[in-house]
Amino acid sequence: MTLSPLEQRPQPSSPAPVCRVAVVGGGANAEHDVSIASAAAVRDALAPTHDVVALTVARDGTWSTDGAALTFPEAVALIATCDVLLPAVHGPHGEDGTLAALADLVGIACVGSGVRAGALGMDKWATKLVAAAVGVAVADGRVVRSVAEARREPRLPAVVKPVASGSSHGVRRVDTVDELATAVAAALELDDRVLVEEVVTGREIDVAVLRRADGTTVTSPPLEIGHAGAVFDTATKYDGSARFVVPAELDPVDADRLAAAALAVVDALGCDGVARVDFFLTAGGPLMNEVNTMPGMTAHSQVPRMFAAAGLPYAELVAELVEQARVRHAARTP
Repeated sequence: MTLSPLEQRPQPSSPAPVCRVAVVGGGANAEHDVSIASAAAVRDALAPTHDVVALTVARDGTWSTDGAALTFPEAVALIATCDVLLPAVHGPHGEDGTLAALADLVGIACVGSGVRAGALGMDKWATKLVAAAVGVAVADGRVVRSVAEARREPRLPAVVKPVASGSSHGVRRVDTVDELATAVAAALELDDRVLVEEVVTGREIDVAVLRRADGTTVTSPPLEIGHAGAVFDTATKYDGSARFVVPAELDPVDADRLAAAALAVVDALGCDGVARVDFFLTAGGPLMNEVNTMPGMTAHSQVPRMFAAAGLPYAELVAELVEQARVRHAARTP
């Protein structure tokens, strides 16, 4: 795999033809509001250079464009008029490969990971299995499907989280069996499987991996998350109390190990576009927590901050994702 420094990225010699991009935001899941913000930021970034079509999926799964209601067949027909679909929908029914599948069926390019990588990356348990298979350490844990199952042979303290959800919804540290039962019951409202993991002590470090239109891959500077909570839960993530330090102050050996681990996991999952890999940096080295195949995409979100620190401004990052999707689609189209 070839790595290309961002500061050496090639500059276009002439304006590219106008590209029509369908940006989908919202979603029928717990991350609806975050997705609305990502989609709005992406649309604003693309508007000066692209023909942007705005679509929104409501909490009940209905579609609209610029406030006008659409039936699902009408939404599909509108998407089919575009060159690229950019699914700024985090969580189930978006990040899990659902919208990538829609783009495949319509026959247009799609920003980000495809169906297989999206589905695998959204499933925290499957992602852990893949990471472990390529030699990247993960926390010990197990999957449960009921409170009764969680109560059997509890290993405490633990962190409870839905297997397939994002934005830290349903994530909670528990220290007693009663807390475990309550947390598992709450997580089961978001998913039918729940991951119960050991508590890991370490610095929380994120690394993003970007596939570029020229076929190269780059890793971002590492970002460290500082927070006062027991876990980086939804409230802490969005209440403004978390501190993001980029680039994180790391020993060069640790920085290299984190970048290598991020690349290994992203390659094994088959991710495209940009993906964020979250780690704990422990005394024994990096331990992968999870992968986000459609991370938050406002200018102040973690991934844009990371690449801005490397010299890639937000608007250029979004345009790069669209162009990479077009190039990848063209290469796969007979």
